[in-house]
Amino acid sequence: MHKSILALGAASLLSAPAFAADYTDGDIHKNDYSWSQFNLMYSKGELPGESDHDYLEMEFGGRSGIVDMYGYLDIFNTTSDADSDKESNDKMFLKLAPRFSLDAMTGNDYSVGPIKEIYIATLFNISGGVNADNTSDVNNYFAGIGADVEVPWFGKVGVNLYGLYDQTNRKFNGYQFSTNWFKPFKEYANSFIAYQGYLDYQFGMDNDLTAGDATSGGAIFNGIYWHSERYSVGYGLKTYNQVYGIENGAFDLKSTGSSHYVALTYKF
Repeated sequence: MHKSILALGAASLLSAPAFAADYTDGDIHKNDYSWSQFNLMYSKGELPGESDHDYLEMEFGGRSGIVDMYGYLDIFNTTSDADSDKESNDKMFLKLAPRFSLDAMTGNDYSVGPIKEIYIATLFNISGGVNADNTSDVNNYFAGIGADVEVPWFGKVGVNLYGLYDQTNRKFNGYQFSTNWFKPFKEYANSFIAYQGYLDYQFGMDNDLTAGDATSGGAIFNGIYWHSERYSVGYGLKTYNQVYGIENGAFDLKSTGSSHYVALTYKF
């Protein structure tokens, strides 16, 4: 990758050629970096339920020693639209995805072939509120194994396999496979265009705990974004299949289909 692209922000490091994370010299902070940004978002037809709404997203990530971090906080209905379906629901949603490097913790090099670094992977999805019927909202915790993998054309891709603990019901409930990517593919003098996105797929879920009785489901996000040093503008198409284990049509909800997202971003 050209140095001019790397200079545009830490997020672009995700697409750089992946080298084995060699911490055998004891310097676990040599690959440290951090980034943060504010995203003004609008979703059209978000599933389940075909929701149209605006939201502000505070997104961040980076690396410090053994910890590789990604997360965001969404604040819904920032325009206080009385007709928004978010008006009477929780206004915030938090996702935290810290991963802990086994290579850095042990001082060993576990890279093999396209696998460049191995992690203990965790994920927390928290809304922290209650629904209209006074039941607890989303509070899910995940733990498993993760890796940075070198993929042709894409570069470094994060891959994680988790077990899910449903804090609301205090029970384990299946598994989730997740991956994400960030690939600049067109460079200009002081900007670039990137293909970026993620896939989350749940399986092995318990019918008795999952709304709609589906035992599997997920979503994939495919985005095209223009990036400069401080700004980005993008469009994303998100495709769902029985998302969150809700069968399409259960409770009169649409859970299979597509939605559209636009984003305006300022980078710190």
